[in-house]
Amino acid sequence: MSDPLALVPLAAAARGGRVDSHGAAELVAAGITLLQRCAPLVKALDGRRAAILLPTGPAFLTALAASDGRGAVFINPLAAPAEVAHQFADANVGAVFTISALEDKLPAGVARVLLDEAPARARARIGGQDRTVDLGTHFGLELAGADDTLGRDEEAAIVYTSAMAGTPLGAVLTHRNLLANARATVEAAQLDGSTVSLAILPFAHLFGFTVTLMAPLLAGGRVITMARFNALRAIDVIQGENVSLLVGVPSVFAGLLAAVERQGGHIAAPALRVCICGGAPLSVELQERWHAATGVELRQGYGLTEAAPVCLFNRLSAPNRVGMLGMHFPGVEVAIKDGEICVRGENVFPGYVSSGEHGLRVEDGWLHTGDRGTIDAEGYVTFTGLTKDMFTRNGFNIYPKELERVVGAMPGVSRATVRAIPEPTRENAIALEVAGAVTTDEVAQWCATRLSAYKQPNRIEISTR
Repeated sequence: MSDPLALVPLAAAARGGRVDSHGAAELVAAGITLLQRCAPLVKALDGRRAAILLPTGPAFLTALAASDGRGAVFINPLAAPAEVAHQFADANVGAVFTISALEDKLPAGVARVLLDEAPARARARIGGQDRTVDLGTHFGLELAGADDTLGRDEEAAIVYTSAMAGTPLGAVLTHRNLLANARATVEAAQLDGSTVSLAILPFAHLFGFTVTLMAPLLAGGRVITMARFNALRAIDVIQGENVSLLVGVPSVFAGLLAAVERQGGHIAAPALRVCICGGAPLSVELQERWHAATGVELRQGYGLTEAAPVCLFNRLSAPNRVGMLGMHFPGVEVAIKDGEICVRGENVFPGYVSSGEHGLRVEDGWLHTGDRGTIDAEGYVTFTGLTKDMFTRNGFNIYPKELERVVGAMPGVSRATVRAIPEPTRENAIALEVAGAVTTDEVAQWCATRLSAYKQPNRIEISTR
């Protein structure tokens, strides 16, 4: 039998880490108990994948354990019902783990397990039956194994991304991919059992899952979750809970700085040691302001879903090069091929759920990222632009062709065009130009029911031409 630590949830549970008030082992044991005590769930998952539609919180780990080692589709809580339905159909989802507040996003009739009260109990609604499953009387979980155990080459997570051609593709990440990247994070960010991570980013986003949840747990640390980002509350937590690891996208750090500056311009957080920013280009000005307000350097990293996700980072063991993406992550090779950043390593995904002809390509093990860059003699990479059709908003990728496809399917619309509008606090706003016999209110309503919250256009222009 292979080492149990070759599975992501079991590896997360093995080092005595905690998520909020719960031990990671308790959360994982609850998920295993759910499988043992809910035969209809096991039947619903037979030959099919699971899905996790949850806010950032402890229940995510319970859901991952209850996915029974198979690929679980990580669904962003900001997704629209139409997006959820597409992912369910494309990935052949048999059951979903969620909470009652998000049930209205689900397709009718899909088997669901509500984890509002996890890890104490769950509510299963499967095959027309509604039952409560006690999860709190399990016998715990004790695991042992090597810290460097390679993850299994089996599906662990599916995350939808890379909609350059108009339709998101489900990137498959294996246990090997995710564990390799999380362990590399422990090394590069120098995490240990004293680490306290404030998890602001959604766990449905691999940046949040790998760096703010998995890596601290693999180090035996503590994770404090925040289901919805609130800058003032986050500052209170950072100062009051001895947070040492803070990870976010540029708009998160901009929001925190705005709150800090309203409170006098300085944050008293002596435990804060590692601040990591990624997901979108980070300005030198924001890095310098953060250092001035906190005394801690803001270190930039770079990654993408298909690489589990981190590829480059300004490691703590090396100088922090402001304005640069950093050097290769542990275990990751980096090369610039015809101006494009390419990466290779255990973190690179095996492919997409469906045909990946319109996604990112892997050649001879090298993932071609679609991002342009240069590399200096010391191995530091600088971002220089994109070859793929996308831009970012609040750290999320926006693919114009996806929005144009969705709006173009609206009755009365003959053409839809999307462009980015630079906007300092959230990277970019979204401008949508529509040709057709429709109103701005009608277009806005169409988008609201079919696109994630972060994909909603800020400006809608109607043309009859």
